[in-house]
Formats: sequence, structure tokens, C-alpha cells
Amino acid sequence: MESILRKLDLTSLRLFVAVCQENSIARAAEREFIAPSAVSRRIADMEALIGLPLIARHTRGVSVTPAGQTVLRHARQIIGDVEAMGAELSRFYEGVKGHVRVVANLSAIVQFLPEDVAAFQRLFPDVDIDLEEQHSPDVLRLVRERAADFGICNQIAGADGLEQLPYRRDRLAVMLPSNHPKASARQLSLQDIADETFVGLRENSALTQLLAARAAALGKTLSVKIRVASLDALCRMTHAGLGIAVMPQQVAELYLQALDVVVRPLSDAWARRQLCIVFPNQAQLSATASKLVRFLAQQG
Repeated sequence: MESILRKLDLTSLRLFVAVCQENSIARAAEREFIAPSAVSRRIADMEALIGLPLIARHTRGVSVTPAGQTVLRHARQIIGDVEAMGAELSRFYEGVKGHVRVVANLSAIVQFLPEDVAAFQRLFPDVDIDLEEQHSPDVLRLVRERAADFGICNQIAGADGLEQLPYRRDRLAVMLPSNHPKASARQLSLQDIADETFVGLRENSALTQLLAARAAALGKTLSVKIRVASLDALCRMTHAGLGIAVMPQQVAELYLQALDVVVRPLSDAWARRQLCIVFPNQAQLSATASKLVRFLAQQG
């Protein structure tokens, strides 16, 4: 085992973690800007050095073996420690040039981030920002796995151990077809609409889970006829009369002129939500990522 310490290198560990995260050598190679054959060779060399298979190759990807899970756990720790060292050293620099990877939920991306990121890049044009959409639970997971510098999501359970800064607040609203019997109301509560037919987002979205939990507190189970992946599709399904929908009010109002719908604020106190910036540790942020975090935190 002493030879492992001498021969394993950070590049191989980083590529192995990427393969495990993507469940694919090809996707990991694309993400890391390296040829798939080079990634495969690196992992084969690791397996030869360790003497155990680390991944099982399938026609549609790879799976991680028990030995591979052990290597993955330690590889993440090693890479995290090296990145933390780099983050501390980077604080000697201005942080005005670099690359930041951000994962954010749909609400943040649709409502706030386009303008905020554009404003940041007018100040710091040499900073490259990769912005990826994920559901809030997946935002937390990817930040924990260090697959992103930081994330933006709704304030939900599961953020223990992560640092949080407030970003923006939004309010949920109900979108209804304009001929719906409740369309004349000035505002609506979940109690008012709990027996209606809904169209909703997929079950792993934070909004879907929030609505299900709040309905359960009322002793109700929402009748969701159709589930879609985007707010745009949600609005069009409502326009077609397939059900009513709950979504961020600012998003819903964008469709008022284009679709035959009405938007009514959701009056429940929990309908006012806090979006947060989440990251493992302030000290581990690069100077560039830290500058973007501070800028976004000032926009609320």
C-alpha cells in the first residue's frame, strides 16, 4: 500500500471522482476537457496499482464497485483539502479574473439571476460563470460534493453543515384559466384551492414538496393531473385549461399578456419564500467565487 501513496496523483483522483459523479467516462471526459481514452487509461492504471476494480463498465455507463466507493470517499476528501489550500492562497489575489461554477434552482434563474449575473459581469468581464439549473435538493447535494463553487436555492431542510447567506425573496401565486370560477378573487389561500385539479412541477422540486407538505397540514392531498419540468410548460398547461398552478408570482406575471390566464397572490404566510446562497465554507471559496457571492448577497 505504500506504493499507492507514492504513485497516485491528484489528476487521476480528480478524473475518477468526475467519472463517479457522471456515471460515464465519456461525460466525465467532456466535463474535464480530456479524451475519453485518457480517462479510461488513468482509471485502469489506478485499478492496476490498487489491485482491485474500481468501476464496472456497462454499455450505458459505469457503476462504482465497493472498493471504488472507498477510493471515492477519500479522493473527495483529498481534493477538498487541496482546494481549500488553493482557496486560502487565492486570497492573495484580487479575484477579478477566474472561473466560477454555480448551481441554482429554477426560481432563482428565471426571476433574478439573469440581471444580477449581467450586472456582475459588467463590473468583472474577465470572470467566466457556468450556471446550471437544478432542483433545490440537488443544489445542496452538488454543493456538498464540491461539484459547484456555490449554489442558490430555496431555504429548505437539508442544508445542515453548509453556510448560508440570504439572496432574494419571492412570493408564490396561483395561475388560473381566465374563465375559472375562482378567477375573480383578489387573492387565494391554499385552503381555497386545495380541492382543485393542479398541474405541477416534478416531484423532486422544492415547490412540489412544499405544496404537498402544506396540503397535508390541511388534511388534504392535492390532485395533480400533469407534471412538467419547466415553469413555461406549467403556464401553458394552465392556459389550456388542464388545471391550476402555483408558481412564483414574478414568473407568472410574465405570461399575462401572452396567455389567457389570471394570476392571484397566494395569501398564506409560507408563500413568501427566502432564496439563499449556500456553500461549504467561506474560507474554501476562491477569491473569484467569494467576490460573486458577496455581490449577489447585496442584491436582496
